[in-house]
Amino acid sequence: MSSVPGRGAGILSAMRGGLAAPVVVLALLAMVVVPLSPLVLDALFTINIALSLVVMLAVVYVRRPLEFSVFPSVLLLVTLLRLALNVASTRVVLLHGHEGPAAAGHVIESFAEFVIGGSYAVGIVVFAILTIINFVVVTKGATRISEVSARFILDALPGKQMAIDADLNAGLLTREDAKARRQEVREEADFYGAMDGASKFVRGDAIAGILILAINLVGGIVIGLFSHGLSLSESAQVYTTLAIGDGLVAQLPSLLISVATAMLVTRSTGEHEMGESVQKQVFGQQRALTVAASLMALVGIVPGMPNLPFLALAALLGWAAWRMRARAQAPDEAPDAAAPGGSPAGSTAVAELSWDEVRPLEPLAMEVGYRLIPLVDQAQGGQLLARLKGVRRKLTQDLGFLIPAVHVRDNLELAPGQYRLLVHGVPVASGELVPDRELALDPGRVFGPLDGIPGKDPAFGLDAVWITPAQRAHAESLGYTVVDASTVAATHLSHIVREHASELLGHDEVQNLLATLGRSVPKLVEDLVPKLLPLSVVVKVLQSLLADRVPVRQMRQIVEALLEHGAHTQDPAALTAAVRVALGRFIVQEINGMAPELPVYTLAPALEQVLQDSVSGQGAALEPGLAERLHQNLGECVRRQESRGEPAVLLVPGGVRAAVARLVRHSVPSLAVLAYAEVPEDKRLRLVGSVG
Repeated sequence: MSSVPGRGAGILSAMRGGLAAPVVVLALLAMVVVPLSPLVLDALFTINIALSLVVMLAVVYVRRPLEFSVFPSVLLLVTLLRLALNVASTRVVLLHGHEGPAAAGHVIESFAEFVIGGSYAVGIVVFAILTIINFVVVTKGATRISEVSARFILDALPGKQMAIDADLNAGLLTREDAKARRQEVREEADFYGAMDGASKFVRGDAIAGILILAINLVGGIVIGLFSHGLSLSESAQVYTTLAIGDGLVAQLPSLLISVATAMLVTRSTGEHEMGESVQKQVFGQQRALTVAASLMALVGIVPGMPNLPFLALAALLGWAAWRMRARAQAPDEAPDAAAPGGSPAGSTAVAELSWDEVRPLEPLAMEVGYRLIPLVDQAQGGQLLARLKGVRRKLTQDLGFLIPAVHVRDNLELAPGQYRLLVHGVPVASGELVPDRELALDPGRVFGPLDGIPGKDPAFGLDAVWITPAQRAHAESLGYTVVDASTVAATHLSHIVREHASELLGHDEVQNLLATLGRSVPKLVEDLVPKLLPLSVVVKVLQSLLADRVPVRQMRQIVEALLEHGAHTQDPAALTAAVRVALGRFIVQEINGMAPELPVYTLAPALEQVLQDSVSGQGAALEPGLAERLHQNLGECVRRQESRGEPAVLLVPGGVRAAVARLVRHSVPSLAVLAYAEVPEDKRLRLVGSVG
């Protein structure tokens, strides 16, 4: 006896382990060939109705379609259950229908008597109306929406993948977040592709219901006439009642599942359930309720109309609109704050000035116009602060020091949609955003124009269009990269921080870098500062590296190089050159990755001699005309390299590297200037051309 619970637990464990679905499918197939008693049919019909109701309610309560990703499989199983029940009930109706309406079970009998009221003509009309609603209206619409959704989702898949890669590169996403986003995109494509096919189940189920009713009707009358000796009227009445009852029992769950399918494919991703969304968006508009109440009252006073129902509904709508307006206009009852020092708010006393009024400037700040305040307010769904935090994390990892926090504040002097970026209180860049739209960037290869507000990417100057969120899928299918307004501002900030990284690295930051390194190699740091070099010289060296876009992540190598050469000189320029030679492999790796060879340009001998004479002081300064032509030639070299997908590198003698780098730092920012000694010995060079 004690072994029975063990066997029961083993069966339940096997069911949970993956046998449930195969057992259900085998049971459905068995229902087609194994005769079922009327009692079992009643139970299965009841389960079918309850299951359809549960599925529809589950669709109502999900916030986004992907939360019910198993719906296509559930739809297939429910459809198979309904078709298997149709076959089983048809067998019982045709075999035992002559015995009376209760021969096929009490559920079919109850539907036949309650819905059609004893008149099979009424039953045929009711069944036809339900079938038309299900097949022509609900199922056809759901099928069309599934097809269109699947097409747009699949067309937009490459654009979404590009957007995720762009957010990852900009530091707005971590690797784990990007992996989860890619998985979500794949699941979304799989779901809508499956829904496109699953909607055909619903359509086929509606057609099968019509055919099964006709077969039961004709087959039952023929069997009653020739097999059971019933008259034509008796046979028609009995089998028509049973066939219509059977059809209605199957048609009701079919209609529920069709409605659930239509509701799921028409849902958009949101933070609220369907009921909350309908309440806020349909019945949450005070103006709409007011106009509707006025129109209902106007119709209610027309002579000859049913005045009482219209006037009662008008009063109800008017009361709802009044309540909504009263809540919106309710004044805030927060107590007035007392003035500083305990004096009343209306006091005219002026506090004495102190040094507390002199506040230090923030290293990084962003000022926004009043229309951009919702992007900052997290209570209104603003994502800008989260984006800026992600940018700081990414830049800190890339540049090698802690990027200071970004202070965001409003500025009424700016245009409503304008923002401004400041470094140490000085404005360095600005841009325009449209907060309720998204920016579609043209990466250089798109397949059509977009309707929207023309604009520019503030970070890189790319052509772009501000579009509505509803156009996002269409824009991505055309090859555009679509980002929201918060991402645009965050990407612009990332670009500005990289350009001004040397200004953000001060004595405190360098002291923290050395302290962090000192935890692992304390002797190395003690021998450098302040024994060998003052902290200000180390700061100058690190700032020079950042100005040349060399990260300071390799602090141990930098400190070792300073220890080696600091005994001979304390000149920051000479020490920077020595550190760059020590970091040569790292610098080339940052420029060219793991490529086996490095494409380079060199200076023509005459130009190289002019630059050396200018730096050494033996010749005149570089003429403005010569400098302008040099900028033009180098810019053309950079454009050629970018068209080939290769980095632009200028290889020069070590004595003129710093001067050339300063000369082209702002005019040709994407050009990397290397000294001969900075290239590792095992790195192959490929001479692309000479700059004259």
